[in-house]
Amino acid sequence: MSYLVLARKWRPRRFAELVGQEHVVRALTNALESGRVHHAFLFTGTRGVGKTTIARIFAKSLNCERGTSSDPCGECETCLAIDAGRYIDLLEIDAASNTGVDNVRDLIENAQYMPSRGRYKVYLIDEVHMLSKPAFNALLKTLEEPPEHVKFLFATTDPEKLLVTVLSRC
Repeated sequence: MSYLVLARKWRPRRFAELVGQEHVVRALTNALESGRVHHAFLFTGTRGVGKTTIARIFAKSLNCERGTSSDPCGECETCLAIDAGRYIDLLEIDAASNTGVDNVRDLIENAQYMPSRGRYKVYLIDEVHMLSKPAFNALLKTLEEPPEHVKFLFATTDPEKLLVTVLSRC
């Protein structure tokens, strides 16, 4: 029997299961239902409020095999792989560990390629405020003019540390 932390076991897997984030859920579901999904989103808040969880649900909504929807099925291969943390087109990057410009250049190079399985290649960059200034500058051009198949989801506890030029693109 494998050990699983309770917070991971009971992590919400659908927007309807989220508690206390109604305004965020409404904004994201409206974007999905209207078909007007921006290429970059910034999730901010204190530790443990659900930034990464919301980003994962959003990635599921974008790539669910039953179609882009504000209510992903949770049963297809894509949804199950995202829940398990092993979906090839959802790239989760911990910016606290990958702060350098070389890490961002690798991301930019990878972003040029089409998704392997899904409709979108989703980059979830956690603790994005930890990126170095040169790394942010390297990311700006791609963030300004991303390929059609790329979505950026940034999560941070400290949005004040982000460059204004990055904030303006989310």
